[in-house]
Amino acid sequence: MPKPAIPTRAKSLETFANPASHRDYQIHMEIPEFTCLCPKTGQPDFAVLTLDYIADRLCVELKSLKLYIWSFREEGHFHEDVTNRILDDLVKATRPRFMRLTARFYVRGGIFTNVVAEHRKKGWKPAAKVELAEFPAQSNTRG
Repeated sequence: MPKPAIPTRAKSLETFANPASHRDYQIHMEIPEFTCLCPKTGQPDFAVLTLDYIADRLCVELKSLKLYIWSFREEGHFHEDVTNRILDDLVKATRPRFMRLTARFYVRGGIFTNVVAEHRKKGWKPAAKVELAEFPAQSNTRG
């Protein structure tokens, strides 16, 4: 039986107005269930995506982000390609001041792959970093 097609709307990213566009603040998201296919073998690749960004006028809406991320499940991509493609699409949708996408892929062939891609708005300068406690991995899970 053929697999159902993923609707094209899954590739769209919805946004909403930044409620505090007058300041820089960090938005941190952890996406622990990213899946795509290896373009060589067709086997599934699994990754934890971490998205950190400083919005300008727009923020990404979470349900559309979830559907967008799910849309890669049946597609073949190299780790480097899919990480940069997702970052490019998020930047195009939100036009952030700063955005970093970290993709931590699970082991394949005895090798773990981590890909980090960044975008900085032209002319944007970050404020000096204030040292605060860092978010531990999967900081929002309960158990």
